[in-house]
Amino acid sequence: MRVKRGDTVLVIAGDDKGKRGKVVQVRDGGKKLIVEGINLVWKHQRPIRRASEAGRIQKSAPIDRSNVMVVCPHCDKPTRGRTKFLDGRKVRSCHRCQEPLDVV
Repeated sequence: MRVKRGDTVLVIAGDDKGKRGKVVQVRDGGKKLIVEGINLVWKHQRPIRRASEAGRIQKSAPIDRSNVMVVCPHCDKPTRGRTKFLDGRKVRSCHRCQEPLDVV
């Protein structure tokens, strides 16, 4: 299923299994996701300018889309998702409750 920026996802594999977060960025044509608070790594950064922060900085690293499931905002459960047509448009919908995931 296609994952978009702003979706809430549940991690189903890896060190952060069971955690939820919001998708901040989609990379590599939708294959990698940066999720808020998930897959945190330490980056050692040197100061480049005076305003630049130096030292150890914790940031989110990309996670593969196969390791997450979209959480339905209506039933609050992870879903595989389906696509269906509403008013002549193709929209993502929840597999469990049949409600659209996208704002129509």
